[in-house]
Amino acid sequence: MNRRFYWFYLGLCSLLFGSCEYFQQTDNRVQVVRVNDSYLYEEDIQSLIDEDTSPEDSSIIVGNYVTRWATQQLLIDRAKLNLPGEQQAEFNALVENYKNELFTNAYTDAIVTRDLDTSLNKNEIEAYYKKNGENFILNEDLVKLRYINLAKNTNNLDEIRTKFRRFDVEDQDALSNMAIQFKNYSMNDSVWVKTKSVYDKIGPLSVEDRSKLLRKSNFLELKDSLNVYLVYVNDVLARNEQAPLDYASATIREILLNKRKQSLIKELEKDITKDAIKNNEFEIYN
Repeated sequence: MNRRFYWFYLGLCSLLFGSCEYFQQTDNRVQVVRVNDSYLYEEDIQSLIDEDTSPEDSSIIVGNYVTRWATQQLLIDRAKLNLPGEQQAEFNALVENYKNELFTNAYTDAIVTRDLDTSLNKNEIEAYYKKNGENFILNEDLVKLRYINLAKNTNNLDEIRTKFRRFDVEDQDALSNMAIQFKNYSMNDSVWVKTKSVYDKIGPLSVEDRSKLLRKSNFLELKDSLNVYLVYVNDVLARNEQAPLDYASATIREILLNKRKQSLIKELEKDITKDAIKNNEFEIYN
């Protein structure tokens, strides 16, 4: 440990307990603070400070940490003395169960991650959607649209507006070449997006404009004090309608992979139990 902290620890020991001789070494670690039968070691606080930390800041940082640690230990000890035995047993069981879950989950995840086949073909996803499509109901509106945000004083606004509305192949190429003029834009009107993201991108639009936005093949031109927003709504799906396959496919993929994962976990549990019985590691007494 940095030499400047040595004197800090000596002072801290003297302040809290009168003398560091009060501590009894139970292992090779250097003890810094004791609260009843709990110890805080030098290695526990080394990570709190580095070489660039001044002695004054180091004292404050370590002192605050020690105080918090000591207070927590004192509260735990008081709780053990005062809480009913039944409640303490319940807490200990919860802690043990949580520890067991951490170990088993970490192990099964490691095995499953190694063995899980994450490849899914289009037919599997389509088959699941066809069988369970009624479960994929939208809880928000979706739209397919393109938009351009540009300055109000843009000189060739009429030309951009014409190409944007017509949007044939030549227009798409021309708009791509003009994109340096745009403050923001999206020309991909074949992807479903949530209307919330549209409201976030296009300032003058709000939820009050829902009826305007949810119209197929609809052109909108909106303005604020500085900008013009050109919007073309290609397609819409309102909330409570069935989600389209291309929108639901990501969720379906997760569902199918999770099914594979659970199947692998069950197989792992079965195999490990079978091996334990075979090796005389698991026995049920009648």
